[in-house]
Amino acid sequence: MMSGSDIYQFGPFRLDPAAGILYRGDEPTMLGSRAVALLRRLIENARAPVSKDALIAAGWGGLAVADNNLSVQIAALRRVLAEADAERWIETIPRRGYRYVGPQVLRSVPDAPAIGRAASILTLPEKPSVAVLPFSNLSDDPEQEYFADGMVDDIITGLARIKWLFVIARNSTFIYKGHAVDVKQVGRELGVRYVLEGSVRRVGGSVRVIVQMIDASNGGHVWAERYDRSYEDIFALQDEIALSTVGAIAPSVRKAEIERVRRKRPESLDAYDLVLQAQPDVDSGMPAQVTRALALLERAIVLDPTYALAHGNAAMCHHCLFLRAGLQEINRTASIYHARMAITYGQDDALALTWAGFSIGMDAHDRPAAFASLEAALAISPSSALSYILGSVILGWSGEAERAIEWSERGLRLSPFDSWAWAAFDAQAMSYLLCGRYEDGCRAAYKSVQANPAHSITHVQLAAALAKLGRMDEAREAAARVLQLQPSFRFGRQFAGVNCAPALALALGGALRDAGLPE
Repeated sequence: MMSGSDIYQFGPFRLDPAAGILYRGDEPTMLGSRAVALLRRLIENARAPVSKDALIAAGWGGLAVADNNLSVQIAALRRVLAEADAERWIETIPRRGYRYVGPQVLRSVPDAPAIGRAASILTLPEKPSVAVLPFSNLSDDPEQEYFADGMVDDIITGLARIKWLFVIARNSTFIYKGHAVDVKQVGRELGVRYVLEGSVRRVGGSVRVIVQMIDASNGGHVWAERYDRSYEDIFALQDEIALSTVGAIAPSVRKAEIERVRRKRPESLDAYDLVLQAQPDVDSGMPAQVTRALALLERAIVLDPTYALAHGNAAMCHHCLFLRAGLQEINRTASIYHARMAITYGQDDALALTWAGFSIGMDAHDRPAAFASLEAALAISPSSALSYILGSVILGWSGEAERAIEWSERGLRLSPFDSWAWAAFDAQAMSYLLCGRYEDGCRAAYKSVQANPAHSITHVQLAAALAKLGRMDEAREAAARVLQLQPSFRFGRQFAGVNCAPALALALGGALRDAGLPE
């Protein structure tokens, strides 16, 4: 069975159906949803005839349409393929349908770590650098997977508080989850000297953690330890592992620097568990998922009203609902409220301050307060990639193009494969457009779309960039994708919602209008 994330390679072309992009080498072309569906159906049945009825069902969902609608779409596909002299790869079978007769089609499911293997080798930072890989969950209960992930999250957070240490964000290290890895390869892909890996086994009220640190430059073991603790001591255990990791990197580190790893913990272990379970849905940025996450976060806040990270995550959930589910004032107000609670209670929690700063900047339109929060987060955790990435989005919508590009690049260096990378590319796309660098803007927008094809705003930037380049057919396809993902989208209301800088609104507005998006 073909999955929605399959990639199809044939000749010089590569089709990414989820993003709606056909690549020829590295050059992308935006296809409409019907063109994608038709091409996919043909190449999945390579060398075999596909009837007109089957193609219409694939492209129009069973609607009654005239044959000329199908022939128009096929002609458009042939024009795209003609750029590689491949228009004959779609053969007409008179009175029956069509057939793909081109080179062999290879199908693959994207493997996130393979992205890194194709990337250029990163230069090691001047200061000590470390990546903490996902710990293996050896517990009998697969539902405890989140517990092992939460263990790693806390270790990363603790290490990231050390100013002299370069720490890769969890969103990049977690692309290796479930994969057998070569530590040397991981070091090259992430640009770090040390890699920490381990396993967690939780049975009833007992926890066993085995951790080892490896020098990725030569594969040598730097340090290893086994911990047997009761679940009630889990927070002390996480601190102990983080502290031991720091000690393995620099035995002479001053006691004051080690103390930076220690941070306030939520009073309720149940609240902590609830936030761990909610986090993946918060990170999705999708209305249905964040609604589900909010149910867990609200329970966590009832248990611990001063839990800053629960408030920060709730702020991000309401921000998503505000911008992507109708611009309802109730969501904007809730986003600001939870952001302020996160700032009040999270003075030592970089992630809570980052979520809060973003919501304050985007929903309260208070950019100075937003950056006070983001800079406080970076003072606590200089390796916080998310602080730079979300800061770049605020700067982009504020019209501070050069600074937005700088912050986005910093964030991507700290977390090269971040699940929020699309937001950094989004910031770059709008900033390049504001600077008149339309080709660069288009490339950044394509990266954003490929990183998060289900997010409507990524397609907004792409539609504007394509329109600026005069590629109007593709711009209209991108605009159609926006409305498919978010039917209520109106760019004027969206600009008002984020308090878009006038110069940027002017630069984007005309292009989006030309692409066919409603104001």
